[in-house]
Amino acid sequence: MIPVHGVREAGRRYRLRPGAYALLLREGRVLLTHQREPDDEFQLPGGGIDPGETPLAALHREVYEETGWRIGPARRLGAFRRFVFMPEYDLWAEKLCTVYLARPIRRLGLPTEPGHSVHWKRPRDAAALVGNPGDAALVRRFFGLG
Repeated sequence: MIPVHGVREAGRRYRLRPGAYALLLREGRVLLTHQREPDDEFQLPGGGIDPGETPLAALHREVYEETGWRIGPARRLGAFRRFVFMPEYDLWAEKLCTVYLARPIRRLGLPTEPGHSVHWKRPRDAAALVGNPGDAALVRRFFGLG
């Protein structure tokens, strides 16, 4: 069963928005991206899967756009659903978030996505900083942080 975060409001129409996200580890730290707009929050890098795009292609593209890093092969860790309003798209979404474990291979430059910055955090700090409960639960579970 896929965990659900957020409340699905009765009578509200949601659009399914699948996405691919990464738990990226290097030297005992977790790579987080900070997004200033619209929510000013830390998050695991990743995002929506475009029509015709595979989840892994989306993962590599989104990680590069939000962090400037190229990543190695990815392994699926788990998935969760979120019911949220996405103001940048004026959309109520049922986000199906699939999270992968990968290793950052090489930094190619700064994030190309406006308003994003890269932050390397200890696992406990990463779990406390991420802005959504699905990311936090996955980081806590992966590192056994209870």
